[in-house]
Amino acid sequence: MKTIDELLAEGVTGRRVLVRADLNVPLDGTTITDDGRIRAVLPTVKALAGAGARVVVASHLGRPKGAPDPAFSLAPAAARLGELLGAGVAFATDTVGESARATVAGLGDGDVAVLENLRFNAGETAGDDAERGAFADELASLADLYVGDGFGAVHRKHASVYDLPARLPHAAGYLIAAEVAVLRKLTEDVERPYAVVLGGAKVSDKLAVIDSLLGRADRLLIGGGMAYTFLRAQGHEVGASLLQEDQVPAVKEYLERAEANGVELVLPVDVVAAAEFPDLRTKAPAEHGTVDAGAIPADRQGLDIGPKTCELYASKIADAATVFWNGPLGVFEHPDFAGGTRSIARALVDSTAFTVVGGGDSAAAVRTLGFDENAFGHISTGGGASLEYLEGKTLPGLAALED
Repeated sequence: MKTIDELLAEGVTGRRVLVRADLNVPLDGTTITDDGRIRAVLPTVKALAGAGARVVVASHLGRPKGAPDPAFSLAPAAARLGELLGAGVAFATDTVGESARATVAGLGDGDVAVLENLRFNAGETAGDDAERGAFADELASLADLYVGDGFGAVHRKHASVYDLPARLPHAAGYLIAAEVAVLRKLTEDVERPYAVVLGGAKVSDKLAVIDSLLGRADRLLIGGGMAYTFLRAQGHEVGASLLQEDQVPAVKEYLERAEANGVELVLPVDVVAAAEFPDLRTKAPAEHGTVDAGAIPADRQGLDIGPKTCELYASKIADAATVFWNGPLGVFEHPDFAGGTRSIARALVDSTAFTVVGGGDSAAAVRTLGFDENAFGHISTGGGASLEYLEGKTLPGLAALED
């Protein structure tokens, strides 16, 4: 895989370089609530612009239906990128149309532009190779070189991720290089004990990675909504908690495999439960209490791990040499149910292990709860991409960057 440093050594002055970034930031209206993904691509953009390239940044945001939708415009992300760069950033109001062509044509050496949301064009996500390829051809006409740096999208076979690199000389940006280096440390030469913390809502989203980790990790600590399917698989009552009854047989099999493989699979011993799901917008106080994880009342739903579980999980992290964490342990967006997620983040900060926060909601939680990002070994920008890499899948966006 060619690196951006090799590309820079060859010279990029005056050349149009399309950077496939991941500017898929969370928005509250037009306000960015977490700019982590924008900041993650800064080193690549700065290096290219500083070397005199004419930088064209392309990304998706959200899931528009293949047509323009103001709710998913990249305009706020473009404005924030300009603020972080300390320089003006031009913004094209379409992807490959008149505005895009004019905006790119107007760039001088060292200038930066952002194209509108790639997913406003149906060709970006098309399942048909010809339709996707046609859009990639149009994108290729805007650039001389391609740099892949949108790690959060490399598991997608999309035009800008998979088809476009085949049409232009290409290299991996600094972010992708860093993400791949970290993931190799989690898969190829892991320092042990290796502890994995998995949270999130649905166990079905994590079955494949659990399957893989049962042959690789030393400890699996389970939390979040997915924990209740595990508890049910052990025969416990889970009340009104989130439950995927159809996944109970698979989870039972994983519990048996963990025991057979000598993998310590740890489940909550207590949970914070409430009669109703809290209001995440007002964050009004919610009536709640701590109950035994094996006997959640019928009219209560578990929304966080309890204090005993926090202590238990922290002890399982304390002597680990490698820790990977993906998924919040509770409804961290509400202060009454953020304790579990906060305790895991704190345990990682206090640990001497190589710690990796696996993107998505986990990365957002770290920032929302006020932790210093530099206190962790690595915070990934791609939750889904990280999980699929750990599952052993070939990621289309990475394969496309290989020479």
